[in-house]
Amino acid sequence: MSGDQNPTARALRTLELIQSSPGITADRLAEALGVSERAARRYVATLRDAEMPIMAVRGPYGGYRVGRGMRQTPLMLTAAEALALVMAVLDGHHDADDSSQPVGTALRKVIRSLPEAVAAPVQAVRQVAAPAPDRGAARADPATATALVQACSAHRRVRLAYRSENGNAWTTVVEPWAVVVRHGRWYLLCHAISSDARRAYRVDRVAGVEVLDESFAPPDDLDAVAELEAHLAAGWEFDVEVVIDAPAHRAVRWVPRELGRLEPVDGSTCRLVGTTSNPVWYAERLAVVPVAFRVVGGPELVACVRTLGQRMLAAVAAPGDAAAEVTSPDVTAADVTSPAVTSPGSS
Repeated sequence: MSGDQNPTARALRTLELIQSSPGITADRLAEALGVSERAARRYVATLRDAEMPIMAVRGPYGGYRVGRGMRQTPLMLTAAEALALVMAVLDGHHDADDSSQPVGTALRKVIRSLPEAVAAPVQAVRQVAAPAPDRGAARADPATATALVQACSAHRRVRLAYRSENGNAWTTVVEPWAVVVRHGRWYLLCHAISSDARRAYRVDRVAGVEVLDESFAPPDDLDAVAELEAHLAAGWEFDVEVVIDAPAHRAVRWVPRELGRLEPVDGSTCRLVGTTSNPVWYAERLAVVPVAFRVVGGPELVACVRTLGQRMLAAVAAPGDAAAEVTSPDVTAADVTSPAVTSPGSS
């Protein structure tokens, strides 16, 4: 719409600029609209003629802003914004092209609300695109996620009906601290009453939520993301220890917190300590660290790193080269769960 020469479209664009930048001056409005300052003032007058409460404040810190009594404005998206939104939904959600699902119906409503000039190319992309997101990806139920978020905000205990990866089902009472979206999955970070311990439950595995009358006080200064990532790195069956040839303050840029805890060794090295249920996945994460490292603890991880390294060598070795021979380790990819099915932190 910003490039549209239609006066009505420019007036709506003027309203959008004033709403997004309270105190915007006439010269800045003119620059954003690509018109003269006099024309910008004329578009402000048009809005006032339409009974929009546009206020003008004089002085060095003055400018235009929307006053009280402003009614809900129509949805205004540029063609680029609308197209980017649709592409993101198609890329990330397997229900985006299903008009019977909430994501599909919501996307249809957004497109229907757009002007024809904006909606036409967007609708064309939706019709001809062949989205291929991971249909096996975990999708949290919107109603479940909403109930948990509201319980977190109200500081109310909840009774969860939960099913684990291996099919075990149980109910538990928890104090919900936060709902965190991490690594493409939704987690409930909470305090489990029966075990008196911190837990992170996958929201897509919650079968039922019952909000209870009991209230609670969440921890002071809770960093939900940091707490979740620390939880994802602890308590799994295989211990790991890795020495990295970089100081801890540099290694933190390359080592995700869900891999474990970084401990300084000296000015040039640090130690990564953690646990995992999937040493194959862990070895693949280490492979992208851009400095030298040594796996000094965890025989399962040692075996998987060795196999991964031999596979890479075999990929570039000449036929008959001894480096092309790959020795099977004690632990193979078949012995652990695929990370596409269960990520670290699957409670």
